[in-house]
Amino acid sequence: MLDMSLPAVLRDRLRLPLVGSPMFIVSNPELVIAQCTSGVVGSFPTLNARPQSELRVWLQRIAEALAKHDANNPDAPAAPYAVNLIVHKSNDRLYEDLAVVEEFQVPIVITSLGAVTEVNERIHAYGGIVLHDVINDRFARKAIEKGADGVIAVAAGAGGHAGTQSPFALVREIREWFDGPVVLSGAIATGDAVLAARAAGADLAYAGSVFIPTAEANAADGYKQMIVDSSASDIVYTNLFTGVHGNYLRGSIEAAGLDPAKLPESDPSAMNFGTGDGGDVKAWRDVWGAGQGVGVIDAVRPTADVVDRIAAEYDGARERISG
Repeated sequence: MLDMSLPAVLRDRLRLPLVGSPMFIVSNPELVIAQCTSGVVGSFPTLNARPQSELRVWLQRIAEALAKHDANNPDAPAAPYAVNLIVHKSNDRLYEDLAVVEEFQVPIVITSLGAVTEVNERIHAYGGIVLHDVINDRFARKAIEKGADGVIAVAAGAGGHAGTQSPFALVREIREWFDGPVVLSGAIATGDAVLAARAAGADLAYAGSVFIPTAEANAADGYKQMIVDSSASDIVYTNLFTGVHGNYLRGSIEAAGLDPAKLPESDPSAMNFGTGDGGDVKAWRDVWGAGQGVGVIDAVRPTADVVDRIAAEYDGARERISG
């Protein structure tokens, strides 16, 4: 059972205490709808909707699909959805996207790369909640000071932009002073890992890579297959491609003509999300993010099947512990 002190939107309607993380390019309305109708929070970065005017189309499609599901399944309504706003100064769409988020009253907003009080206040004004992703305790404190409702602790092993701290250490430090919503990210691809996140002190787990090789995800077939074929040892941690350290598939780095063992450091002040080019390589197109949990992924499947598998593992892990 989820903590009754959690906001209702993070507690009710969830089959599993799990949030599908927003993945650049990969997360689209089809994936979000499939995640939500399977009982986990689905999310996408607003920057995936291009041009900017497409964001309204995407949100309308998601809202209509979830409403239809609820009408047809009154005993198993869809989980809520979330959008991800990049609040870094390099995002010149932030306030246009925020206006559309307000229009649709998106229930959960995930903010990244900078905490902005005004953004939080505008989301709170219509009743939404804000979860800010952080890689250490210092950033978690700043996020809450700026008005976020909770934090997503992005620990070592997470796909895409990730920290270096153990998930156990990171959650424990945050829980020393914060009793609000905490979501844990870092190589979570099984039901056992979801339960472990809860046992460590998180309210919810956060998973991304496990949803890339799904039928609904907007990922190239080669990307999906490379995840199926990879293990934790195939994940490379570098800041070359966006200026922020993150985890990427070794095979995609090699295919782009780079030596994973000899990647130069990027200038963090030159952060670029979606148009950066790590030399002649288009990071958004050629280099594929993934977390260390890829080793348990063995096939491309429908999202509903992935959630079914995680749910069965979660229930099995709970029974083993309680029995």
